Amino acid sequence: MSLTVTSSAFQANGSIPAKYTCDGGDASPPLAWTGAPAGAKTLALICDDPDAPAGTWVHWVLFGLPASAGELPEKIEPLATLPNGARQGTNDFKKLGYGGPCPPPGKPHRYFFKLYALDIDVALKPGASKQDLLHAIEHHVLAEGQLMGTYQRKK
Repeated sequence: MSLTVTSSAFQANGSIPAKYTCDGGDASPPLAWTGAPAGAKTLALICDDPDAPAGTWVHWVLFGLPASAGELPEKIEPLATLPNGARQGTNDFKKLGYGGPCPPPGKPHRYFFKLYALDIDVALKPGASKQDLLHAIEHHVLAEGQLMGTYQRKK
C-alpha cells in the first residue's frame, strides 16, 4: 500500500520555498497525507537529502504520530514530544526536530519527506536517530509514501 504525501507549500518535485530552509525561517513545511491503512497504529516521518557532499544528510526524524492524523502544520516546534504525542529525533545538525535544507552553493539538492504507516507504536525515546528508527520499524511498515522537493543555494 502507498500513502500520498503532499504540501501546500510546494509541489512534488518542485522547489522548496526559502522560508523552510536555513536561508529563511527554517520552519518545517506543512505536510498532509492520505491512504493510511486501517491497521495502522502510528506514523513515522524521515526527511533527508541524498545529494549532500558527505552522504545522505538527515533533516528530520519524527515518530509516534497518531495514525488518525492527516497532516502536520507548518513550523513544528523542536520539542522532544509534541502535544499529539509524537516524538522527534535528532537530525544531522545534532538538533531535535526539523532542520531545513542548507546545501552548499551549486546544483539543486533533493529532499525526501518519507512517511511510514506502522502497525506498532515505536518504542523509542525522543532524540532517536534515523538509523534507530529504521531499525525499530523494520517488518512493521504497512504503507509508505514520499514527497520530494528541491532546493538550490546560489551563493
